[in-house]
Amino acid sequence: MAGTSLQLIILVFLLEFLHFEMIKHGYCSQNLHSICKQNEKKALIAFKEDLVDPSGRLASWHGEDCCRWNGVSCDNRTGYVVEIKLRNPYPKSFNGDGLVYELGGEVSPSLLDLKYLNHLDLSMNNFDGAQIPGFLGSLSKLRYLNLSSASFGGRIPPNLRKLSELEYLDLGHYYSQTQTVENDLKWISSLSTLKYLNLGGVDLSRAASHWLQTLNSLPVLSELHLFECQLVNLPTSLQIVNFTSLQVLDLSNNGFNSTIPEWLFNISSLKRLDLNSNNLYGELPDALANLTSLKELDLSENYGIEGRLPRKLGNLCNLQKLVLTNNNIDGDIMEFIDGLSECSNNRLETLDLGFNKMTGNLPKSLGSLKNMHYLILWHNSFRGSIPETIGNLLSLRELYLSYNQMSGKIPVSLGQLVSLVVVDLIENSWEGVITESHFTNLSRLRELSIGKFRDNTSVVFNMSSDWMPTFKLVYVKIQACKLGPKFPTWLRNQTELKTIVLNYAMISDVIPDWFLDMGLELEELDVAYNHLRGKVPNSLRFTAVPVSNVDLSSNWFEGPLPLWSSNLSTLYLRDNMFSGPIPSNIGMALPSLTDLDISRNNLNGTIPLSIGNLTGLTTLVISNNRLSGYIPQFWENIPMLYILDMSNNSLSGTIPNSIGSLLYLKFLILSSNNFSGELPSSLRNCTQLYSLDIGDNQFSGQIPVWIGENLPSLLILRLRNNSFTGHIPSAICRLSLLHILDISKNNLFGFIPRCVGNLSGFQIEFTSEDAARYEGGLQLVAKGRLVRYSSILYLVNSIDLSSNALSGDIPSELASLFKLGTLNLSTNHLTGRIPPDFGKLEWLETLDLSKNQLSGPIPTNLASLTFLNHLNLSYNNLTGKIPTGNQFQTLTDPSIYMGNNALCGFPLSVECDVKISPFPGQNNGDIDDKNELEKVWFFSFVGLGFFTGFWAICGSLILKKQWRDAYFQFVERMLARNSVYLHRKFSGMGRR
Repeated sequence: MAGTSLQLIILVFLLEFLHFEMIKHGYCSQNLHSICKQNEKKALIAFKEDLVDPSGRLASWHGEDCCRWNGVSCDNRTGYVVEIKLRNPYPKSFNGDGLVYELGGEVSPSLLDLKYLNHLDLSMNNFDGAQIPGFLGSLSKLRYLNLSSASFGGRIPPNLRKLSELEYLDLGHYYSQTQTVENDLKWISSLSTLKYLNLGGVDLSRAASHWLQTLNSLPVLSELHLFECQLVNLPTSLQIVNFTSLQVLDLSNNGFNSTIPEWLFNISSLKRLDLNSNNLYGELPDALANLTSLKELDLSENYGIEGRLPRKLGNLCNLQKLVLTNNNIDGDIMEFIDGLSECSNNRLETLDLGFNKMTGNLPKSLGSLKNMHYLILWHNSFRGSIPETIGNLLSLRELYLSYNQMSGKIPVSLGQLVSLVVVDLIENSWEGVITESHFTNLSRLRELSIGKFRDNTSVVFNMSSDWMPTFKLVYVKIQACKLGPKFPTWLRNQTELKTIVLNYAMISDVIPDWFLDMGLELEELDVAYNHLRGKVPNSLRFTAVPVSNVDLSSNWFEGPLPLWSSNLSTLYLRDNMFSGPIPSNIGMALPSLTDLDISRNNLNGTIPLSIGNLTGLTTLVISNNRLSGYIPQFWENIPMLYILDMSNNSLSGTIPNSIGSLLYLKFLILSSNNFSGELPSSLRNCTQLYSLDIGDNQFSGQIPVWIGENLPSLLILRLRNNSFTGHIPSAICRLSLLHILDISKNNLFGFIPRCVGNLSGFQIEFTSEDAARYEGGLQLVAKGRLVRYSSILYLVNSIDLSSNALSGDIPSELASLFKLGTLNLSTNHLTGRIPPDFGKLEWLETLDLSKNQLSGPIPTNLASLTFLNHLNLSYNNLTGKIPTGNQFQTLTDPSIYMGNNALCGFPLSVECDVKISPFPGQNNGDIDDKNELEKVWFFSFVGLGFFTGFWAICGSLILKKQWRDAYFQFVERMLARNSVYLHRKFSGMGRR
């Protein structure tokens, strides 16, 4: 009992003690939170009053205790304000509630009353160009200052050099992008305690010559961010490196034009080095391996870094991220990967070598990089297959191998990558069969891309009809893989799909009902180049963010044009069997359309006026239908139109003047219709035109001079088969980029302008990079027939002036257009000779000069045109021997030369009597000219001899009587003597 009482007494004592301690703790805690100083409270209120706070972020700034105000912190011991943190929590200004969270206004000098302020953060706000206050340099206790992206203005105040205790300074993008403010860095050398410095996006061009020397004086600096500072100059040498504590160095986007400087390799403390988006060049130095602490290295977007990946780079076992995209690095990847695989604990998580020139096979040792998260090797020239060891990369999230030259089968081990989210294998030459096993453990897969955009399937998807994948795709792109003939049923449970691209998939089916019942809200649906049939339902739904695209081209869809949700941005329905009129309400139903291509269908009726409501339209292609009527007048409402193609219809009338309001128009294609009248002068406003094709219509009048004066970017001018009259305007010669000129089958007369030699577009070699400046196809006469060009239009160089009434000589200046591939001057009234300089047109494939009045010989140096495969010189007045040898040995059709009665030699049956000079470069014209000259000299000398002989003898007989008497006496004696001789001779013959 006594023991129980004792325990009770002890328990009561403990309870009383605990109660006392709780009271004491509460009292002490209350005193630990100090009440702010009244003078500092007033300073903060004055500071607030000068700010603009549209969202009420400072609504808590009232009451006695300013230490409890939002964004304000005080020292718990002294009560002085030490921190003001007013960074905008929503950098994009909005939080979805319609409120603007940026603070604005001015920074009040009342902050100077906060004597112990050591942290000031006003970043991500909008001070609308107000000057950074110079008085901030007087906040002597400041250790942290962040004014980044706050839209201040003016230069950085040099007074900031007084902040002797500053450790963190962030002024990155401190001014708005609309301003250009040049700054120097001399003020910063006083900040010897600085550990973190960010001046990214600040124009430091005034410090370009000395920035490195200035910053090298900051001994404890650990992070330096100077991206986009226009520093330009990157010194390649530095005698003494004081950056002994530097761990992060970001010098990206500065326009440096040098090799990677050697002094960088002495900063052994570096963990992150970013030199991306400069103009660095040269090979990657082995000395990079000295940076053994390096975790991140980014040298991307320099374009000039070349050579092989150094094997020693593989010794950086701490490396977690290596980004070398968009350079000229070539060679094999094997040594580098092998080097990394020898690290006992390699940590590489990101390897981005995209957009280089790397070759070789992916090594088996790739499978040893087990921490790899992102493997990006696209847009190179890697060959071979994916190694089976890829299945060891269980942490791999994204795999990009697209746009290489890889081949072979996709390894089944790919299905073991349990973390894989994205796999992109397109534009390679894969083969074999893909089954469910390839996707066994890919439950996290969200994006799948495989195949090649071509009509040649080599990969077969062999899935059972009841297979249900464990993954939920958002993006699927399968091209040139056999998915058909049925619409792939394994898509039935892919209810989160946003993008579906199934090109060249050999699907011969209708769009199934289960697909329509999935309730998808798509961003892109592309099933072009299949054999899908039936009517397209209107129940498909599309999102508006960022754009929604539909491409059903090259199928067998029929019925009326479908109209889906108003969010649709691009609609490609070309090359199907859609019929009926274009819906009259298309402009209201699809108001967001930017691209509309409904060409190559069976559409009829007129062009609906509601198309004028598509104010954002950039592409309108309605060619190859059965449309009729006039072109409507609504073009002022579509100012951004880039491509307008109405060709191959039955449209009529004139071109409306309002088309001249399309200032951004690049392609105007109205060929093969029934248009008439003259070209409206308003088209001169379309100064950005690349192609003007109005051929095969009934246009009349003269070819406008403004075509040459106002359309300097013109690449293609096709006026073929119209009723244009008059001369060819010499202004056409100003079109320096023109390389397809077809004005055949008109009523043009006069001479061919000699300035045609100024058409320098026929002297330029266009490349595949120029292909974007061409749209659709173009029919041209080449090799004696109509040829349709499309994807290789940039390679075509053609001049066709045939079937007009042109006269005069062929200008020899045409020979300077040495890239010319086709020259057709047939069916005109041209005279004179074929210019011998045509032998310089070494790229010429087609030469048609038939049905003119050309004379003289065929220049023998035409035989040197090794690409010439179509020649027509028929029905002229050419003479002499047909050249032989080289390319002329292949031109064996006699019809090439028919209608030239004075030609001889192979392949004609008429042989030549005159021997042609064997000397190279001498043509028949030279020989005939020489023969004519010899005849002149011969008859001149004969005449002179006759004149001299006649007057030497007869003249003396006339002048001297004694000589005349003696001469005639001599003649009489000779005649008498000859008579006696003949009498005796014939008398003797009679006696015998």
